[in-house]
Amino acid sequence: MDLEKQLKEIEAMGIDHIAGATETPLRPDAFELSDIEKIASIKKDVQSIMQTLGLDLTDDSLKGTPTRVAKMFVQEIFGGLHPDRKPKASTFENKYKYQEMLVEKNITLYSTCEHHLLPIVGKAHIAYISNGTVVGLSKMNRIVDYYAKRPQVQERLTMQIVKELQQVLNTEDVACVIDAKHLCVNSRGIRDIDSSTVTSEFGGAFKSAETRREFLDYIKLDTEF
Repeated sequence: MDLEKQLKEIEAMGIDHIAGATETPLRPDAFELSDIEKIASIKKDVQSIMQTLGLDLTDDSLKGTPTRVAKMFVQEIFGGLHPDRKPKASTFENKYKYQEMLVEKNITLYSTCEHHLLPIVGKAHIAYISNGTVVGLSKMNRIVDYYAKRPQVQERLTMQIVKELQQVLNTEDVACVIDAKHLCVNSRGIRDIDSSTVTSEFGGAFKSAETRREFLDYIKLDTEF
């Protein structure tokens, strides 16, 4: 397929979320290269992009950009691709015998749209009902951050967070709602700066309308200090 035809097809597709795997699509050899080897390779690619765009890489402001971008890709914004960076979420016995839902809301979320490699910025809200174990509050934030730090679509990210917490806590009773802005919508294309995208995933008891409503009411609470 020639490039012109491909560009037209992509333009016709627009910013629609293309259906894909619920797991992040990775090749079997994804982690054969070390971080340093990946940075060195991506640095060359970024240099090529910038040179193709006509930028002068001898300029003091630009000459370090390929290295900075490569390091950022591998160790920061896409750092969640590597399983070695997965947070260890230790659980503890629910000694308080707390049997109501626990809600962690307004978790700041930074991710990257896998269609345009532009930022996704928003808030995640998580809840679970203990099945005899609890997890540290900060670990919930770290799980969100880990799955967000990879090329993503918001639907997949929401499902991955719920699935991970279900495994950690050994319960289906987990829910997640994400409200986020996609810069592929806000800064390009339609350039709608006010719209945001909301996704949700409800497991176990949260499939009940009453329990789901209780969770949604909690995340509406205005928390200011």
